[in-house]
Amino acid sequence: MNINLLNGDITKIEVDAIVNAANTSLLGGGGVDGAIHKAGGPEILEDCRKIRSQQGGCKVGEAVITTAGKLPARFVIHTVGPVWQDGRQGEEELLYNAYQNSLLLARENNLTSVAFPNISTGIYRFPKVKAAEIAIKCVTLFLREHPSIAVHFVCYDTENYEIYEELLTGKKTPH
Repeated sequence: MNINLLNGDITKIEVDAIVNAANTSLLGGGGVDGAIHKAGGPEILEDCRKIRSQQGGCKVGEAVITTAGKLPARFVIHTVGPVWQDGRQGEEELLYNAYQNSLLLARENNLTSVAFPNISTGIYRFPKVKAAEIAIKCVTLFLREHPSIAVHFVCYDTENYEIYEELLTGKKTPH
């Protein structure tokens, strides 16, 4: 499996595409979404506005692709993760779809490396361990069919990094 784990800033990663945990408007926001728009410059927002005019934004679980502007990546794949409510509103399936549709878009565009943030685990309050399990399961299953893509999980904070490290290696991280 071509899965890598990094602790750092996704806006500094050199890959074919970084994934943005966007909102449905595609007009930028807080967290990773705001950081990507700020670091990438106005070209990303310009592309997002074109997509909005064509299809009216991006639904939860779906994904779209834009330029990466000034970022070291070539593209940004914007996906919308679900807001965690109570776990009974289809949140797990929607989060899985966000990862799956991002990977499908990478494959359709012949990309060989993709970096994911921890989708929905910030202000959308998705439980971090459950979100990591879903992300790893989706990516692992996808890479079995499409092994030519390298996936990087980029964790901005230590807590998410340790969760992913434990799930990927089976080793408990000392706290």
